[in-house]
Amino acid sequence: MTAAAERASLAGVTHHYAKVNGTELHYVEAGSHGTPVLLVHGFPETWWTFHKVIPLLAASHRVYAVDLRGFGDSGNGSDAYGSKTSAEDLHLLIEELNVGPVHLTGQDISGAAVLRLAATHPQDVLGLTAIEMGLPGFGLERLADVTHGGTWYIGVLAAPGVPEMLLGGREREFLGRIAFAAMSATPGAITDTDIDEFVRTYSRPDGWRGAIGLYQSMLQEGDEIATLVADHKLKVPVLAIGAGGGDFTFATMSQVSSNPVRSVTLAGVGHYAALEAPDQVALALLDFFSVVDAS
Repeated sequence: MTAAAERASLAGVTHHYAKVNGTELHYVEAGSHGTPVLLVHGFPETWWTFHKVIPLLAASHRVYAVDLRGFGDSGNGSDAYGSKTSAEDLHLLIEELNVGPVHLTGQDISGAAVLRLAATHPQDVLGLTAIEMGLPGFGLERLADVTHGGTWYIGVLAAPGVPEMLLGGREREFLGRIAFAAMSATPGAITDTDIDEFVRTYSRPDGWRGAIGLYQSMLQEGDEIATLVADHKLKVPVLAIGAGGGDFTFATMSQVSSNPVRSVTLAGVGHYAALEAPDQVALALLDFFSVVDAS
């Protein structure tokens, strides 16, 4: 594990570890009352992507934000990776913490994992919020097609042995100058402190394992996710928050939910909504949580 003293700090947040499913998950906790919230990051992120949102939610909710296996300060041994494993990790974490059901909030490449959790363990989930999220089998694979404007580094991350060779030792250059710079639209929102925190964990030994696993599974599991949805359309309330991706998240989630999907679009905001527009994201979440709790 990375030394705790090196972590970026956030007032009112405590750090914890839970041993589940053959790995150790790092998570943070804030807030002392209200219905529980579980925040699940995307790429190239960790729990820290929600650090501006957490205090806004914690005033009225118990908030948990997790590092998926292979990300952040969670375990990254030579284990199985991919969305199916991560979904089971999340289910067992909720069980271990005895906090279910939760307001489940997922972002970006965590989409397949949180969908699997909500579809196969609906007792764990009060409602699902998807932020800037797509799904394999529902168009997400197109983002890997560089001939039609897709993102080049998806193929790099999914190629065995290539991420370690090309990105090892170059984490700061890739994260700071390419990944975050290319997909954010709010100048100054992603700070040097943010980049330092992300670099800290991605640059640890085998720090890319989580991302590699999720992108490899993304390119392989489209048929499986489509079949899962056909058999288990979501019955929990769903909110789609779109930003840089426009209505892509809403269009995706509308295909996998058995009920109408609520939608919020953040104009002028890039892909990293929680970092770029935390007040707007928190407001959308709190409004959705209140509706779900009231029902």
